[in-house]
Amino acid sequence: MPHPTISFRHAIARQPARSATSGLRAEDRGAPDIARMRRDHAAYVEALEATGARVTVLEPLEAFPDAHFVEDVALCLPEGAVLLKPGAPSRAGEVEAMAPALAAHFDEIRAITGPGTIEGGDILVTPREILVGLSARTSREGAEELARLAAPWGHELRICQTPPGVLHFKTGCALLDEETILATPRLAASGCFAGYRTLLTPEGEEPAANAIRFNDKVILPAGFPRTAEMLTDAGFTVTPLRNDEFALLDGGMSCLSLRF
Repeated sequence: MPHPTISFRHAIARQPARSATSGLRAEDRGAPDIARMRRDHAAYVEALEATGARVTVLEPLEAFPDAHFVEDVALCLPEGAVLLKPGAPSRAGEVEAMAPALAAHFDEIRAITGPGTIEGGDILVTPREILVGLSARTSREGAEELARLAAPWGHELRICQTPPGVLHFKTGCALLDEETILATPRLAASGCFAGYRTLLTPEGEEPAANAIRFNDKVILPAGFPRTAEMLTDAGFTVTPLRNDEFALLDGGMSCLSLRF
């Protein structure tokens, strides 16, 4: 059956730099191929644009190997944007580099000042609340500061726990419509999605949980046919995209754009 569209008119992305081969990763499984990364990134941008959205593609930042993962440095809400505070010290300079692009779209921009840290990969915004998963990159102090900044805009924030050994909360979940979340069984078992409808990734396809619903599409990493079939059977329109090179750097579909 049709599902309510999660509507976006704009997105911001950043082209991968040549230095991305030295990006952060939990496990070294080899360096990504930059030419392939850029082709896959272009396909990702094209998929967003095909829904009618306007995508601003920023130039690479050679000084910051992880800067193409733009989602971690800011949170975009209908009322304004929040500049975040990455938990990886090597990424701190990415926040200042993103500020001008946000200023072109938002009249009000707030900022996490610390001492806590928080990355966008640990933030899932739903129509009813903001879920923040604590992780090695996001501290309770960072989540609590975001709660204080977002409260005057009418947003309630609930703190959850990202499972040990998982980089980000959204490594294991994605919002599919106003009431439905795609999640790994491990994350769903924590109870953090009580009150939502959950669709669980099949065994062996847990990386597919890092998807995005963008207008009328669910953009899913390619190579997870059972998840794609499950979502199609549930009435979603699925667009699989190659993600192999970004996956070497622990990246997925949500990491590559700011959506608003």
